[in-house]
Amino acid sequence: MEWLRRAAVAGEWYPGKPAGLAAAVDRYIADARPDPLPPLRAIVAPHAGLMYSGPVAAFSYKAAQKTAYRTIVMIGPSHFVPFRGVSIWPEGEWETPFRRVRVDQELAAGITAAAPAIVVDRPDAHGREHSLELQLPFVAHLWPGVEIVPLVMGQQTRDTAFAIGEAIAVAVAARPGDVLLVASSDLSHYEDAPTAAVMDAVVMRHVQALDVEGLMSALEREPRHACGGGPIVSVLQASRRLGATQARLLQYADSGDVSGDKSSVVGYMAAALW
Repeated sequence: MEWLRRAAVAGEWYPGKPAGLAAAVDRYIADARPDPLPPLRAIVAPHAGLMYSGPVAAFSYKAAQKTAYRTIVMIGPSHFVPFRGVSIWPEGEWETPFRRVRVDQELAAGITAAAPAIVVDRPDAHGREHSLELQLPFVAHLWPGVEIVPLVMGQQTRDTAFAIGEAIAVAVAARPGDVLLVASSDLSHYEDAPTAAVMDAVVMRHVQALDVEGLMSALEREPRHACGGGPIVSVLQASRRLGATQARLLQYADSGDVSGDKSSVVGYMAAALW
């Protein structure tokens, strides 16, 4: 098969033309003012429609922007296709309004070899999925020429989340300075803003403490804390194995900050690990 992943929500969830998309990303990056940080191992960024989540995601990407990464490993949840394990896009390219972004085939193969939970024969898991596509406006615009490794997690079990974290760490260890890990996740969905803030604080507390086990246990008790909780666990696990010792919450907001409707919101977090 031809390993070309076509853009699924360009022109709907974010501007579909290069000039309009660049203007939006540049505006969000200019408005984001995270504290200066050392080179990052990983970030957490949301994946809603760009007008909602972009102002928050920009904090993560601006914090990482000064480092010249060669590859960005992205892992997000599957919203549409149920399956066991994690589906990797192993080669080829991903389409964006800016350009096609190449997959780092060598690193993808390394992650695949290190994790029995990786499946290659589920490209359908990526077809309609927006959780990774919503990272690409930042990735493709801020790092021209960067390569990616796209991973979509199906059932977010403890075994899968930890196994993928370990596999990423093993594969990335040989290239410690030029790979950024991205966990794509929104937080609670469709609660009123005060309830959402309480639920979302649980995830943020564990992320800031690099508390992988605590986060996984919290998600097992209440999966509604984060749609991409499993991917966050994987990235925290991989980051710790690769030497990360600190994490910081960079920004928190909810969809009501844009829509004005605080009765039913989606929570968004930006975080950095190093």
